[in-house]
Amino acid sequence: MDNPFVPTAGSTPPELIGRKGLLDEFSYGMRIGSGAPGLLTIFTGARGIGKTVMLSEAEDLAREAGWAVISETATQGFMGRMGESMRRLANELGDTTPGRRVTSVSAAGFSITTALPPAEQVGWRNTGGQLLRLLDAQGTGLIITVDEIHATDRTEISQLAASVQHFIREGLPIGLVFAGLPSAVSDLLNEGVATFLRRADRIDLHAAAVRDVEKSYTKLFAEGGFDLSSAVVHAAAEATAGYPFLIQLVGYFLWREAELNPVLTDAAAEAAIEHAQKRNTRVVIQAALSTASGRDLDFLKAMSRDEGDSATRDIASRMGASSSVVGNQRARLIDAGIVEPAGHGVVRYAIPGLREYLRSLPQ
Repeated sequence: MDNPFVPTAGSTPPELIGRKGLLDEFSYGMRIGSGAPGLLTIFTGARGIGKTVMLSEAEDLAREAGWAVISETATQGFMGRMGESMRRLANELGDTTPGRRVTSVSAAGFSITTALPPAEQVGWRNTGGQLLRLLDAQGTGLIITVDEIHATDRTEISQLAASVQHFIREGLPIGLVFAGLPSAVSDLLNEGVATFLRRADRIDLHAAAVRDVEKSYTKLFAEGGFDLSSAVVHAAAEATAGYPFLIQLVGYFLWREAELNPVLTDAAAEAAIEHAQKRNTRVVIQAALSTASGRDLDFLKAMSRDEGDSATRDIASRMGASSSVVGNQRARLIDAGIVEPAGHGVVRYAIPGLREYLRSLPQ
């Protein structure tokens, strides 16, 4: 059995831990059709929490239900690429060949460098309407997924939101699933043209329970023929803090160690955990901090003096800052998916290993 763990952004893990039921409304929405609440879904959360994986799950469910899927990442010109995908699909479905049916498309091969001008917006909407009517005649519809909405200009997202709202008003079978950092989602929902998305099912992804990670590790490694002691499984699961990307990283390196020695020692497990934590630092933590200001880092370093959750009044005292200044930084860091609320006036790190990394920096 090959290593089943895939510690790469967006790759589908061997098991979705702690995500049961999150797409039930979406699945039900495809049965109900246009206007169903689950057909507007937004996934948010910190980096590495599994947003892209949930988009992939939604796409798989749509294809299984016979719906067409257009999958995009919100890089510049994605509306143009999406429009070309809709044209290809409409042409295929408009073919008179008996039994012709298309249920998926890979958006590629067409791009523009600016937001769509008004004339092209009308053309985009006309093409989308034609496609949706063809799909509706087959008793199916279209699901659009857009990843990393924090990476694009708001104009294109607003254009997409306005067009989808138009299709819904016409009763056409359309679904829209977004994923992005909390800050991007908050900004999007405050956009005038996209306010209808406030009705979307917003799902804030959080860490899985460590006990569920233990069960998954025990099952997967047993299927691979490896003998892991309960102590090793517990240590490995604890090291992930239930964080999906770390679950894959620790599992990947633990599996690699097990291939060398099927009966894993404590030292081998510790080595696997260390490899995983170092990669998490490079791939997730440093990326999350790359846009943090000096004052943001001061806030985060002040938190690192605590062993657990941090009270904002203590952070303000350590920084020598007013409560209003600290409150603004708190809100900004929550939106960026770096910290998360842990009660009234209390915050905690949203990314495992961040405390240890910050403590290693020059103070």
